[in-house]
Order: sequence, then structure tokens, then C-alpha cells
Amino acid sequence: MWSLASRGASPRADGHTGKGSGQQIFSLRISTGYYRRLSNVMAEALHPDSAELGIVRDGYPALAGWIGRDPDGETLVFRRFRKLSARNLLHLQSQLIQLEQEIDELDDEARRSPNLDARQASRRWETLTQLAADPTRPEMKRLEKVAELSATMKEYEEALLRQSRIAELSGPSARVLSTYRDYLEGNAWKGPYLQSVPIISGRAKDMLKEADDLVALRRPADEDILSKLLQDHWAFQSRKTTDPLDRTTVYKGHYVTQIVAAISILVAAILLIVAIISLYIANDQTTKLGLVVAYTFTFALSIALLTNARRVEIYGAAAAYAAVLVVFISGNIGTVPA
Repeated sequence: MWSLASRGASPRADGHTGKGSGQQIFSLRISTGYYRRLSNVMAEALHPDSAELGIVRDGYPALAGWIGRDPDGETLVFRRFRKLSARNLLHLQSQLIQLEQEIDELDDEARRSPNLDARQASRRWETLTQLAADPTRPEMKRLEKVAELSATMKEYEEALLRQSRIAELSGPSARVLSTYRDYLEGNAWKGPYLQSVPIISGRAKDMLKEADDLVALRRPADEDILSKLLQDHWAFQSRKTTDPLDRTTVYKGHYVTQIVAAISILVAAILLIVAIISLYIANDQTTKLGLVVAYTFTFALSIALLTNARRVEIYGAAAAYAAVLVVFISGNIGTVPA
């Protein structure tokens, strides 16, 4: 597993990173020669001969290539278009409301009709289709409304189900969003001699502006606080591309998983062993009960921080841990010999 990381500060010509509001995830030793190479790359990218087949220079080919280089798929971040989706559903809903009224009016008209065949058409499908063959009869309009209802209802229900699935998707993490913006905005160009140049132009260059309207097609499996912290500040990172415009660094995500697993096991063992020793040494019953409360609270807090357990699972684990401590202090093994 590979994960993305990005630096929040722009490189300086002296090879150090400046202090900024972004996360300091990786650093590069950059000199003025780096910017000269960037200038050469820009000049080459703008040359007409640079659009050769298979050479990713700039624009959508470059952005698509950058997204495709992430094997974890964390860079599959796109707009939700919440407002447009809601408007589409509202329009379809309004069409169905109007159709409902029109169909009800046609049904009432058939029910009040003195014509026996017209009333029978509301009960028998064969009669309705037979009478609808005559373009002068109202049954033809009723059949047209039925067909329109079927098509509109299908479109409406499919849109509802699609929107329901999209609503369950979460947005990108701050780390991925910072990395994506750094590349999309072309901050690699930025320096003493150059301004940042977005990878794509037009209105699409602001597609990441509204973070609340973004959706990530894939999220990391580990969503606990410790895993996020290590992912954002993992020190052992490296660049896997020779593209001077790509400042993204990557690291093997399974290293983070192994570290979190080791820390979780160590913390669980320490909390159990230290709790038993403390309860064995304590003589006062009030002190023992206070220790049980403190250790149970610490255990529940560690589960919340080190795992992605649900609330009910945290309650169950904390109750089991407290039960073990209570059994220990209630038996003879929890009493120090006189």
C-alpha cells in the first residue's frame, strides 16, 4: 500500500522550506538550478512539438497521469455538485407532481363519463389499450401519460439511488487535498523567478476550491486518530517520479499499519499489567476503586485513539476490562499479605 503526502510550504532557493500554515510533510533540497530546469521544462512544454503522442506535458494529460500514478486511488477526488444534484431531483420531483395531477384529472374524467367503455378502461388494461388506438378518444392521452410516468419515475428513482450512494461517500483527507491542490495549482513553478502556473486553465482550475463539495472515491481503511497522525507526519518518504513539476512524495502505508498495531498491542499490555500491579500494591479499598475507574477510562480512551472501533465496541471492551480488574480486587489475589 502506498499513500500520498505533500508539503504545505513552498521551497526556497536556499534548499530549505519556509514556515507556513500547511503541514510540513516532506522537504526537497532546491537551488536556483532547480528553477532554471523548471524554466526549461516550461519552455519545452509550451513548444508545439511537445504535444507528441505519449508525452505528458501539461493540462489534462498531465493531471490524469498524476492521478493514475497513485496506486491507492486516494487522488480520485471529484466534485459532488450538491446544488446541481438537488436541483435535478427537484425538477424530476416537480414533473412527477404535475403528472400525478394530470393522471388524477383524467381518472376523474373517466369516472364521471356517461360512456361505459370509458369507465371500463379504468378497470381493464385491455380495454384501455384498445380504446387508445383511436386518436380521438381520451384513452390515448391516458396511455401517453402512463408511458411518460414510467419513464420519469424510472429516471427519478435512479437519480435518488445514485444520490443516496454518493451521499455515503466521504470527502478527501486534509493531507490528500493539500497534495492535490499543490500539484493542481502548479506551485512547483513558484519561486524567486517564476509564478505558480495551474496545470489546467479555465473554470476547472478552481474545482478544489470548495472542500465541502468534494468526494473521495476511496478512503484509507485505517481511520483512527493515530494512523492519521502518522500518515500526516511520516518521516520516511521518497519521490517516485522524475517529473520536476511533481513534488509529491510517497511512502509504504503498511509500515504505518504495522507501527499502529505494535503500539496498540504495547499499550494494551501496559494498561493491563500496570493496573494489576497497582491494584496488588494498593491496600485501601477506596484507592483500588479509584484505580479501577482511572484505568478503565484510560483503556477506553486508548481504544478510541488507536483503533477505529465503534462506540458499542468501545463500551463492550471497557466493560470487559473493568470486569477483569473488579474480579482481581475482589479475590484473595488482590490483597497484599500482612
